[in-house]
Amino acid sequence: MKKILIFIVAYNAEKTIQTVLNRIPDTLDKANTEVLIIDDSSQDRTFEMARQYAQQARSPFRITVLYNPVNLGYGGNQKVGFYYAIQHGFDIVALVHGDGQYAPEALPELLLPLLADQADAVFGSRMLQRGAARKGGMPFYKFLGNKVLTGLQNRLLGSSLSEFHSGYRLYSIHALRAIPFHLNTPDFHFDTEIIIQLMRAGMRIEEIPIPTYYGDEICHVNGVQYAWNVCKSTLLARIQQYDLLYQQKFDIQCLNRPKDHYPAKLTFISSHTLSLQAIPPGARVLDVGCAGGHIAQAIRESGGHVVGIDRNRPEDASQLDLFIQADLEADPFPLSLESFDRVLLMDVIEHLGNPEAFMHRLSHAAINAPGVRIIVTTGNVAFFVIRIMLLMGHFNYGKRGILDLDHKRLFTFKSMRNLLEQCGFTVQKVVGIPAPFPMVFGSGVIGRALLSLNRILIRLSRGVFSYQIYMEATPTPKLEDHLTMAIEESKKRVGPDPG
Repeated sequence: MKKILIFIVAYNAEKTIQTVLNRIPDTLDKANTEVLIIDDSSQDRTFEMARQYAQQARSPFRITVLYNPVNLGYGGNQKVGFYYAIQHGFDIVALVHGDGQYAPEALPELLLPLLADQADAVFGSRMLQRGAARKGGMPFYKFLGNKVLTGLQNRLLGSSLSEFHSGYRLYSIHALRAIPFHLNTPDFHFDTEIIIQLMRAGMRIEEIPIPTYYGDEICHVNGVQYAWNVCKSTLLARIQQYDLLYQQKFDIQCLNRPKDHYPAKLTFISSHTLSLQAIPPGARVLDVGCAGGHIAQAIRESGGHVVGIDRNRPEDASQLDLFIQADLEADPFPLSLESFDRVLLMDVIEHLGNPEAFMHRLSHAAINAPGVRIIVTTGNVAFFVIRIMLLMGHFNYGKRGILDLDHKRLFTFKSMRNLLEQCGFTVQKVVGIPAPFPMVFGSGVIGRALLSLNRILIRLSRGVFSYQIYMEATPTPKLEDHLTMAIEESKKRVGPDPG
């Protein structure tokens, strides 16, 4: 049987706490159900009233009453309770409010999906039944605010909840263990942030109708501030999907979806499409940092031969003709470039702590390969979005994009050119790449229009409006090459030695 914790958050609830305890149905499994009350540093006798109830043995359930010496806030109090549930081996935690606004009588029905393993979280919704919230006494301004905020959040998050703002929540401990709820706000929009985390983790959320009740309880929420905080958190979570901002609490890998850190960008102008255009059919290509395999597959489909080099072996190396495992940071370059037509360094250089040393090793490997062409792509740290963020005091790394958490070096067009030229290469071609809008907005009208606009802006200022840098370079002849060529040319001009 699953162990259930009924967790009651309480603040200045001396008039209602015992009534709430009385209303917990005694039909629940008494042997496997416990009650936890955490008084969040109330200024009245909430703690004493709860303790009195527990000591009088008026409940069929075991009751634990705790008191926060410092007010932790609505969200902070939940964090302590959820941690308690995890530490004490419970399977389900049901959040109930000490002011009686949410009916404890609904607990048996709300628990059913969790007990049957049909959901990871269950929310009691006052909005599922049309008109029920208003009939239950919800003030019109709260009803309207709830509907507007929920509609906005659904649109931003791609969800379809009937209500984001019910405080009646039940969670499986499995779900709580999978998300960093401890990083969430201690304020009232904790409930919004934990929903976002559950969605990001791919957890199953089920809503069940509950009755709406508004009595003479005191509301401790500043409605305007709450609405602003909710919108801010939701927007930040959505923007993080575009790799522009980053907050660790929303960095959650969906458990039901495999990770693809660098997806293919083959259907619009991108570093992938430009690189493929620069590779002739049947070419021999060295793909340095080949983890994704998207480019290798396309090259082989056009009759090319692909050798891959990376620190870790790809999960699927079947797209490569040969794979060589090497640490680009420390190992000598593992082979000569004389047998290759193209070398791909796609979004690799920024991951190296010492790209200068690597490029010098690559240059040495190209001594006998004067015709090889090096294709380099990297993010443009001078992209106008990054500039705006800097003006606002932000420099936030993210999971992907220009400010990837794994990036060790950042480049502009000028610094990338300097790196190549100072390490023995001559830059032959430079292109500014627009942001991958189709990956964010889809390949429809909006995505295509933004992509076209970005391309126009790049013509005005490549350094400001390019999202990525694309360069092609060839090995610069070394001094010994120049000396050899000078000797050979002199012989041609002088003619054969008459002796």
